Amino acid sequence: MTAFPRVGVVAKRDDGALGLAEELVVWLARRGHEVLLDPASRAAIGGSDGVLEPGAPADLVVVLGGDGTLLSVARRYAGGPPILGVNLGRLGFLTEVPRDDLYPALVEVLAGRFELDSRSLFDVLLERTNGERACFRALNDAVIAKASLARIVELVLEVDGRLVSRYRADGLVVSTPTGSTAYNLSAGGPILHPHLPVAVLTPICPHTLTLRPLVVPDSSVVEVILETPGEKVNLTVDGQEGCEMTRGDRLRVTRSAESVHLARTLEPRSIFEGLRSKLHWGE
Repeated sequence: MTAFPRVGVVAKRDDGALGLAEELVVWLARRGHEVLLDPASRAAIGGSDGVLEPGAPADLVVVLGGDGTLLSVARRYAGGPPILGVNLGRLGFLTEVPRDDLYPALVEVLAGRFELDSRSLFDVLLERTNGERACFRALNDAVIAKASLARIVELVLEVDGRLVSRYRADGLVVSTPTGSTAYNLSAGGPILHPHLPVAVLTPICPHTLTLRPLVVPDSSVVEVILETPGEKVNLTVDGQEGCEMTRGDRLRVTRSAESVHLARTLEPRSIFEGLRSKLHWGE
């Protein structure tokens, strides 16, 4: 009996990814696997396959799309089955299996010839001054940034209850090691090895140039209080979800008890090979 009797498939919402999902469903079914499709993919391509939802008994989840698609899947299925990302986008830091290697990689993974690459997540809690709360989970980052072009944001940063600094800047990025190559990198933050047990706090265009990115243990409690009066400021998590913040709101970021498990073939590219390829180092 196969080690992965139930395989979930999630596709990006475009014709190429959905067409590949339809092809993959047939390929898996012919090999005796029960296929579970996420609701949107199932509605788009039809069929009578099972539905993949959080808590569904999938043994492996195959994601067809780019890093954005994988980010959304990873948050939903954190602590669950291994996730195999197939890159149909551009950069592909997380979805590293190329389209042409999909079936060879699947043959290896379904035969049990793979390794798990566990990535840390952050729990993101927004506590409003009126007592309301909003909870999120981040694989890449939580970003506080101004919504308007003219004004800067005023923030107070605390780590483990101790004041770090008061910031006047365009915003602040609280990034996981996985997210260090995302907004953090664009804001001038360091690239971190994805297995480091740390968080990086990177100001966006700080008014005081001596305010630099700061790396802290991910066992720390990172808190950010918004002090900007009368300005629209947004909290964005993984670039995909979030809400508006108002003066006095407090953001609390801690490491999640759960991790995301990425399936890698036994001869995956190294972290440094990926950086050289995607960032064109040495060219």
